Amino acid sequence: MPPRPRMLAAAVAAALALGAQAVPAAAADPATETSRGVGIPAFYTPPAELPGADGALIRSEPLPLALSLPGLDGPLPGRATRLMYKSTDANGEPVAVTGAYLEPAAKWRGDGPRPLVAVAPGTMGQGDQCAASMGLEHPLRLSSRTVSVGYENLAVYRLLLRGVAVVVTDYAGLGATDRLHTYVNRVDEAHAVLDAVRAARALDQASVTSASPVGLYGYSQGGGATAAAAELQPSYAPDVPLAGTYAGAPPADLTAVTEAIDGSDLAGALGWSLNGFLQTEPELRPVADRYLNDAGRRALEDLSTMCIGDALFGYGGDESTDWTTTGQSVSDIIRSEPALRDFLAEQRIGSLRPAGPVRVATGVSDNLVPHDQARRLAADWCAKDAEVSYVPVRLPDLGSGLLNHVTPLLADQGRALAWLTDRLSGKPADSTCGSLPEQP
Repeated sequence: MPPRPRMLAAAVAAALALGAQAVPAAAADPATETSRGVGIPAFYTPPAELPGADGALIRSEPLPLALSLPGLDGPLPGRATRLMYKSTDANGEPVAVTGAYLEPAAKWRGDGPRPLVAVAPGTMGQGDQCAASMGLEHPLRLSSRTVSVGYENLAVYRLLLRGVAVVVTDYAGLGATDRLHTYVNRVDEAHAVLDAVRAARALDQASVTSASPVGLYGYSQGGGATAAAAELQPSYAPDVPLAGTYAGAPPADLTAVTEAIDGSDLAGALGWSLNGFLQTEPELRPVADRYLNDAGRRALEDLSTMCIGDALFGYGGDESTDWTTTGQSVSDIIRSEPALRDFLAEQRIGSLRPAGPVRVATGVSDNLVPHDQARRLAADWCAKDAEVSYVPVRLPDLGSGLLNHVTPLLADQGRALAWLTDRLSGKPADSTCGSLPEQP
């Protein structure tokens, strides 16, 4: 089997193992927008005016879970509610963000009140139909135009079974139909994560309160989002103290990640990044206009509505040199353009001390979100006297960038959730900063 279909087949098999069903793209409802043939419920269309407070609920409604069983005290593993809440983007502008809150059926058996974990999803794509909240209802979408897999559902369900309440953010512009998703923008993502906690607390049907311990969980794009949230929490959300943050395979240095994904299985993420950068910083548009050729412009437009499965098929293995007028790679252009260098420098995670204990895990063979730059994040935080547990996940090189990146997530997830559960129970964390310099 060729590499791209083999990667997608593995993702589909994982989703099916979680109880997902292959479903055709939903027929377009006259009251909804569509993205690659998938109807986007009217719920995801933001109102013309947003509330002033960050984290304020805009609307909510029951969310049916694809995998749900009847129980004596309600459905197992819990009840889900779809959310829309207000946040603030990197430019200081109000933005509507969607997501989901899940109230577990299981009792919390740790110390103290039931905790809340905000799950920051890994890379889903840039089309509205890729939103993680929609993935809870439709874990697997297969059609001629879109392929999406709700792979974060595994972590969500494992947390629910521990009696931990969960809130999932879709991030700015993913799901909500008024703007494009600003992929890997550290401020947009951090704010969306922290405001999701505030929104969950405001739900009448939620058992969590301001006294509930809060944890953050994320891998890959989600790891970058939780890492950034831990850094920005003291200034942006002092009312959301953090008991612990898990940041798996965080893309802390986008300059290094950009070079790594070019020509890889996930080359399409270059397009998502560029689209997001141009939305956040319109002053970069003249640079893009100067370098992008017709193929590059078509690719960015095409990718703007794609999910990760679509991008694996459509752009896996592509080189950015085919997108530029000069034949240079995107990384070469970044090195030659001060405006791009400065913008990416502002996106660097690790310049601020994170709040609370953090666990940074990264696969030593990960060459998609490079291990070295993730480890550098842990070292940067240690230098700021942060409480860091650095975990190198040692697995053999599997011969595929995507597998080298995804396998550590699955291999380490149980330990990551156990670490986070201990923090939510009030147990102190051990720091590995003293031994970090000697660890490969």
